[in-house]
Amino acid sequence: MSVSRILAEVKSYGKQYMRNRSAAFFTFAFPVLMILIFGAMFGSGSISKVTVQVQNQDAGQYSQAILDLMNRTTMVTIKMVSPEVDLTDYIKEKSLDVALYIPANFSELISQGTMNATAVIAQLTLYGDPSQSIFGTVASIVGQAVMQLNYNMAHARPLAEMEVKHVAAEGYSMMDYFLPGVVGITVMTNAMYSMTAVCASQRSKGYSKMLATTLLRKDEWLISKFLFYTIMLILSLVLTYVVGSIVFDMHSTLTPMTFLLIAAGAFVFTSLGMLLGTVIKDAESANAVASAIGFPMMFLSGAFFPLEVAPSWLQLISKGIPLTYFNDALRDTMVFGNDMSALTNLAVVGVVGIVVFVLASRLMSWKE
Repeated sequence: MSVSRILAEVKSYGKQYMRNRSAAFFTFAFPVLMILIFGAMFGSGSISKVTVQVQNQDAGQYSQAILDLMNRTTMVTIKMVSPEVDLTDYIKEKSLDVALYIPANFSELISQGTMNATAVIAQLTLYGDPSQSIFGTVASIVGQAVMQLNYNMAHARPLAEMEVKHVAAEGYSMMDYFLPGVVGITVMTNAMYSMTAVCASQRSKGYSKMLATTLLRKDEWLISKFLFYTIMLILSLVLTYVVGSIVFDMHSTLTPMTFLLIAAGAFVFTSLGMLLGTVIKDAESANAVASAIGFPMMFLSGAFFPLEVAPSWLQLISKGIPLTYFNDALRDTMVFGNDMSALTNLAVVGVVGIVVFVLASRLMSWKE
């Protein structure tokens, strides 16, 4: 066994490995990026409070006691909802992740329970999206407040309890809440990553120069790719939905707005992929560059983690990411049936798409 040959092979393979920009990215840049993002979100010790929308129909002392106990945790900010509005409609209109409802007879039932062992137990209702960790946090806080209230009353049996309901239509499972995020990530990765790789490959192999000799314009070439990815991603959405419905009994809705959003997502991320392709000199760098842009968007768009618990400056960054608005729009229409809110987010995605499309069309050169 020759140590010199082993070392020579290590050196040779190391050079080959480092020439692969994608491998270098996932080996060095990716873990650093993850530690920076997660450190910013969870390691600073200054996690933002969770905002809980509360509708209190009760004017008694015990509903106020519940709110006081929640405030003592210093983990929530309570925002009161007018007693005049219909809470379920308000939740769908605002696309809320969590909301607490206190009925009008809450304190009265507790007072009756202190005197009558067979009285009806007072009940709170917590509406929420179970796929979001913010919901689990609030459920734990409200549950502890209810438990503390029972303990303070010094009774062996509970006088109050918490009921949990989904924020969307009855019968929705956790997979229904996950589906919009999965669709959003699928659209971004397929359109942006593929277009970045295609642009880099065509430039390195000289295909772009060949296209320059034809009558096909750059904007026409980009539109053709947008149409292709729109068709493919709609087929992917339908297949994912069918499989999810069969395996997980999903009930979320594929509205006309959903398909319009898929087209808008394909447009903005196809254009973004082409724009990235204007700065890439070789195909090996394509995955690294796309990953450097794509992975932060995945984590900062709220697709995997709720941004409500992130520092305010990180939440501000998320507002500048098109995937944030794309995911929110999908969730608005597929889960809440709130097409007006989805239309607002769609407008943001559309404006970003037009800007990126124009930049990509003008900056991409087929003669390089």
